[in-house]
Amino acid sequence: MRSARILVLGAAVTAALAGCSRGDDYQPKLMHLRGAERGPDEFSVVPNKPLQMPKDMAALPAPRPGGSNLVDPTPEADAVAALGGNIARGTPGDAGLMAQVSRFGVDPSIRQTLAQEDLDYRRKHDGRLLERWFNVTVYYNAYSRQSLDQYAELERWRARGVRNVSAPPKD
Repeated sequence: MRSARILVLGAAVTAALAGCSRGDDYQPKLMHLRGAERGPDEFSVVPNKPLQMPKDMAALPAPRPGGSNLVDPTPEADAVAALGGNIARGTPGDAGLMAQVSRFGVDPSIRQTLAQEDLDYRRKHDGRLLERWFNVTVYYNAYSRQSLDQYAELERWRARGVRNVSAPPKD
């Protein structure tokens, strides 16, 4: 009789714990601060343009080592053309913007530095014991002091009289 009670109690506890699970589809893998897998960067994959046969094989241009190729992806120019812009005109604001943001110099290893600093910060704020055991995301908690309340900021700018776009309603 006692073993039956223990068995029923164990089954009830197991069912209760299983009911608390939301499954892997609930939280994106990117939110797990200690993700084990290193996949490809989906934003760096850009398909090449289709190969073209030249009209005259004798009139080919001279090779340019390190230069661009006709099949190299040009996402910025493609976006300008898709939106009806003129690629030949270019964007004159880019040179001024780049001069302004790089006026104090550019660190070539900034991505590696930021990645290491972010990893160190997340390791210090990686959650409590049960959160680590059950692989619960602590992403929002780790960065909560650095997050911006978008609706409060929108109201702050509106109070100053700055015209801005509308925001989606709060959920």
